[in-house]
Amino acid sequence: MDTLTQNLSTLLEFGITNSMPYPAYRALMAEMVATHSTTGLDKSESMVGYTILNEQRMKRWDKTLKVSADAQEKIANFKGDVTWLVLTESWCGDAAHVIPVINKVAELHPNIDLKLVLRDDNDDLMQQFLTNGGKSIPKLIMIDNVSGTVIDTFGPRPTGATQMIEDYMKAHGAITDEIKENLQGWYNKDKGQNTIQDLLTLLGVA
Repeated sequence: MDTLTQNLSTLLEFGITNSMPYPAYRALMAEMVATHSTTGLDKSESMVGYTILNEQRMKRWDKTLKVSADAQEKIANFKGDVTWLVLTESWCGDAAHVIPVINKVAELHPNIDLKLVLRDDNDDLMQQFLTNGGKSIPKLIMIDNVSGTVIDTFGPRPTGATQMIEDYMKAHGAITDEIKENLQGWYNKDKGQNTIQDLLTLLGVA
């Protein structure tokens, strides 16, 4: 095993050891709201406000998200044994829409173990999984539980939302409040279905 591979293996082990299951993450978010705080290094009022909003979003998705019978059948056909280690923070808008979907899919297969870690507490790990040079979240790392190796990654956004942002950037050169509002509308209209499809692809059962 070369040094780079060994370092990544150590970071993954540390991340998994210090991770939390989905119910604990949801409890942490509720605690942040109750104490008027937020996860992450930036404790500004704006970040606290995002956490409060995201708690409402996640609560809604936890109750309303639907996985079709066809998707459930495909998930059941997955033959691997994996850990989904997800880097996130309570203030992240994309995470609020995406992570409840990740959880719903993981719940449907006994060999998908979902674990969540906070990005700012795991910067060395985050640095290994940058998106276009940035620490974008949520970032799902799919790890083979037999070999301990990374199979693939997903995130920070589903493919449709990613394309939407890329098209806007080409046309306008920057992320504005307009596209942020449009993105929230996209998530609400899509109802998690694009993310489900992307996760089926990640599992190799699409």
